[in-house]
Amino acid sequence: MFESAELGHKIKKTDYAHQVPPVREALLQLQYDLLKRARYPVVILVAGMDGAGKSETVNLLSEWMDPRFIRVHGIREPSADEKERPEMQRFWTRLPPKGRIGVFLGSWYSGPIAERMKRVLSKAELDQRLAEIVRFEKMLTDEGALVVKFWLHLSKKKQKKRLQDLEDNPLTRWRVTQRDWDFYNQYARFCRTAEHVLRETSTAEAPWLIVEGWDTHYRGLTVGKYLLEALRRYQDESRTVRRVNLAPPLEPSIDNVDILKNLDLGLKIPKKDYAEQLEKQQGRLNLLTRKPRYGDINVVAVFEGNDAAGKGGAIRRITGALDARQYEIIPIAAPTEEERAQPYLWRFWRHIPGHGRLVIFDRSWYGRVLVERVEGFCSEYDWLRAYSEINDFEEQLARNGTVLVKFWLSIGKEEQLRRFQERENTPFKQYKITPEDWRNREKWEDYERAVCDMVERTSTELAPWTLVEANDKYYARIKILRTLCESIEAAL
Repeated sequence: MFESAELGHKIKKTDYAHQVPPVREALLQLQYDLLKRARYPVVILVAGMDGAGKSETVNLLSEWMDPRFIRVHGIREPSADEKERPEMQRFWTRLPPKGRIGVFLGSWYSGPIAERMKRVLSKAELDQRLAEIVRFEKMLTDEGALVVKFWLHLSKKKQKKRLQDLEDNPLTRWRVTQRDWDFYNQYARFCRTAEHVLRETSTAEAPWLIVEGWDTHYRGLTVGKYLLEALRRYQDESRTVRRVNLAPPLEPSIDNVDILKNLDLGLKIPKKDYAEQLEKQQGRLNLLTRKPRYGDINVVAVFEGNDAAGKGGAIRRITGALDARQYEIIPIAAPTEEERAQPYLWRFWRHIPGHGRLVIFDRSWYGRVLVERVEGFCSEYDWLRAYSEINDFEEQLARNGTVLVKFWLSIGKEEQLRRFQERENTPFKQYKITPEDWRNREKWEDYERAVCDMVERTSTELAPWTLVEANDKYYARIKILRTLCESIEAAL
């Protein structure tokens, strides 16, 4: 069994001194090549038994390579601010960009293992968390990252001796706490949990390497050589490997009937009733944000829609009801250089609000399955996998208590033409119309199909889409405000 594994691996001091210099030289060279090419990031996880040398191993990697281009993250208990957001956000925001190395001492495995040890998680709940982790690591590797995972192991006998040696030495006594001895007393149970975790999460894309941690020289040299080989192999393969989509095609439309065509775009609100309903719904929203329990939730509103469908006007009617300190609008355009160096969802994760806050996304993470799909800005493999990645992302938001409201504003092709022409003929509106808008209009049917696929695959029980008939701006604004208020009320 895992808990009784003790092979007695050991490296002589003279052999270690002889083998280390070429390993260090090669690692440095590969690190600089990684930095220069900036084609992929490297994510290193160091986990394992207490006393197995996790901190020493992380320090050794920083010593053997250029520490300026390595970011070490010692993951502790989440802060009060981090507890207001989904658990995975603090890992997303620490991911290294392309060309850099991120080392995690403690990681997305720490929480599930600790909660299982405390009996907070059942085995079924643990397995659910592990499945989410596997999908997360698959996303990282699909985005091009090299994920290297080390588990440092000690037998129970060696762990006890390591803790006693540290405790007996006045210079290292501070490193041993009551928590360490508590974990030692649960050694067998911890091993069973760890064995299960490693078995369920050692995948072809991100396998675990188990390293016996007793002998310092063996541990350090094994980790260094494994990382060296992983970098060499990944560098060679990444020059030639291309992701190929082997999934069956999406279901074709054979009767030209879809959810967008079934919308009644003739729905209207008379102008004389609009002002009264607008005041009512804005007042309702304002009062909801003043409730004491509003400080225990956060709200994320997503706006997508046809060009000129009225997203900006609808957003202004929401913010017009709120204190400017309560909300933030995130306009989404083409990704910056910083954002292109990260996984696709990174730039959205970093804007998830804390409690008592509302964030409005003017365009959103759905760009990958809309404009990037239609315009060919990403591969078919990438936009097809995005559906499940988005559903995972939104499930984590909803499970954390986020009120997630998603709006698709739909207008007819003739109404869009009328609005485009009005913008061109009105000097103070001309900034709203660009050649890109006209190019997108030429692909109306392609975008319509992409929207139908998006709604079908991402309108879930936890995060449903609200389709808004937006030919009449008054009707659209009231429907959006009413839906947002109802969603917040349900959460409160």
